[in-house]
Amino acid sequence: MTDFLTTRDHGLQDWIRARIRDREPSRGALKVLRALSSHAQEMAYASTAEAADRSGVNVATVVRAAQLLGFSGWPTLRAEARSRYLAGLSASEVLSEHATNADSPVWAAVRGDLRNLQELAQVLDAGQVGRVAQLIHDARTTLVLGSGSFAAPGLQLAHIAQTVGYDVRLHREGGTALLNAASLLQPGDCLVVFRLWRSPREVMDAARVAAERGARVVVVADQSPAEVLAIADELVLVPSEGVSMFPSLTAPVTVVHAVLASLVSLDEERARAASDRAEELWTTFGLFPTAGDA
Repeated sequence: MTDFLTTRDHGLQDWIRARIRDREPSRGALKVLRALSSHAQEMAYASTAEAADRSGVNVATVVRAAQLLGFSGWPTLRAEARSRYLAGLSASEVLSEHATNADSPVWAAVRGDLRNLQELAQVLDAGQVGRVAQLIHDARTTLVLGSGSFAAPGLQLAHIAQTVGYDVRLHREGGTALLNAASLLQPGDCLVVFRLWRSPREVMDAARVAAERGARVVVVADQSPAEVLAIADELVLVPSEGVSMFPSLTAPVTVVHAVLASLVSLDEERARAASDRAEELWTTFGLFPTAGDA
């Protein structure tokens, strides 16, 4: 296949080649892919019309180029390209990337997360969220992984799922403890991984171990690298761009909220009974102050 470009690759060229495999893009699609690879920063924030203008093609060609790479359209391709572009930068470089934002940090953060939620609404598959909830519902045990702050959505998933009657455990240790925990999963169990921005290699190593043990693997990520596609039963793509030097977790947390709502809907009686038992335990051991204690 013809080379995409000779400079300013930003690591996208190999990814594009891997997505295309042995297919030959049309002349118009090749223009779009060249623009994406050589002008990653500009294309990663461009609308469909702007991408068409920068590539010198029409909007329909931009859509076809996205579909050639396996995406439903330009918005989903753009989201992954932006995540890949930002993942190639250090935290200080990400801060510089956002330095032109003239808004206050507070309102920039709010508006940035509103954009992420709008983008999530465009790409989220409700049927897929339902399938993720079903995997957790059917599993004997669900293990949840996430490195550093990326474990935050996993904490919400594990705690609420336990409250409504499911054995869902957030694992925070790495190294040998992580691989040991993954190796204990059995066929039909579930592993949920939050893989955002840059995640340690051992997280996906543990996911491969779980898959080899017959567990079902769910990955919530802002990219779809080959190593994830090879083992994930469900890959839920989310936007994660922040407005400072760190990613935003608003979209992943929203996905967790949706999964939990779907999980409860699968067996409301079970959820009610488990929640009532938890309330009784909390009351028995005085975890929360009562009205008389105020």
